[in-house]
Parts: sequence; C-alpha cells; structure tokens
Amino acid sequence: MKLIVGLGNPGAEYEFTPHNAGFLAIDRLALVAGATVSNRRGRALTGKGRLAGEDVLLAKPETFMNLSGLSIAALLKELELQVEDLIVLYDELAIPLGSIRVRERGSAGGHNGAKSVIGVLGTEEWKRIRIGVGKPPLETGREVKAGGKDYLLSPMTKRELATLDVVLDDAVRAVEAVMIKGITAAMSEFNKKVSSD
Repeated sequence: MKLIVGLGNPGAEYEFTPHNAGFLAIDRLALVAGATVSNRRGRALTGKGRLAGEDVLLAKPETFMNLSGLSIAALLKELELQVEDLIVLYDELAIPLGSIRVRERGSAGGHNGAKSVIGVLGTEEWKRIRIGVGKPPLETGREVKAGGKDYLLSPMTKRELATLDVVLDDAVRAVEAVMIKGITAAMSEFNKKVSSD
C-alpha cells in the first residue's frame, strides 16, 4: 500500500486557492483511484482506492498546512508504512503555474507544509510532486508580494484554475509513473513538461 497525501488547508474559503493545489490533486487522484476521500483518520480526510494496480490511501490533512507532518506521521504509524511508501503533493510558488516537479528528496524550500513534514518525520527523504502555482500572469492584475501569502491564500482566477486543471492531470500521471516506473524515470518524464491553458 502507498500513502498519497496532498497538502492544503481545510475550509471552503481555501478550497480554490493556490495553496490548496495538493488537496485538489488528491480530489483528481480520487476520481482515477475510485476513492471517496471522506473518512476521518490520522487527523485527515482519507479514502482507499487502487492506483497503478496497487492499494492506496489518499489523504488530506485537517491540521492546516503548517502542521501537516503530524497527520502524515500518524497515518504512517497507523498503516504500519515506511517513509518509502509515502508520496506527497503540494503547491510550489517557485515553479511556474502549469508545471510540476517530481523529487525524491530535498529541503522544504520555504514551504511550511513541507517543513512540517520534514520536521516531524525527521528526514528530507520522501517522494514529492510539487505543483507549480508560480507567479500569475501580469494581465491578471495579481501580484505576489514578499513570501506570497496573500496570493497563496486568495482564490484563483478562472484562467489560473483552467491552467491548474490541466496540470492536475499531469500530477495524476506523475504519481502513477512514480509507482510503476520509479522515481528516477518519473523525474525524467515530468520535470521538463509545461502544460498550457
């Protein structure tokens, strides 16, 4: 079994914000995996399904972004899984909207959810798919101020959502590639691709 976690913030006010790209990716994965992400366990909403011929538990932590590691650690313990069985999806401001990056390990890079996961698990060695929410196009009139908090927590425009919709399909394919082909092949396949609206 694999534990696949999307990072985000619970609550309707955050649903379609850039910071909830991880939650939106889990919603898309649930469609493919035949899962309903509605059971509460390990401080998260979870749903069981099958992806790439393997059982998966999809999860959206209810701890808010900055405490995501607590939920992930609880789920790993409850399921008796190792960090190697974990794939985490989350937004990344440093990656342009319409792109994803697959990584085997790495620092948090300023992302508080990733920082929490690293801090609680005590390692940077976990597979991740970073979903670009990058700087918005100038014509949207939206700007990213220092740290990006205002942008990350405000609703996306229709154009941004349309671009994100395409990249969520890429995120699903990337998860499947990690599971079937391995992390190195998935990085080669997806780290160059840019989706367009």
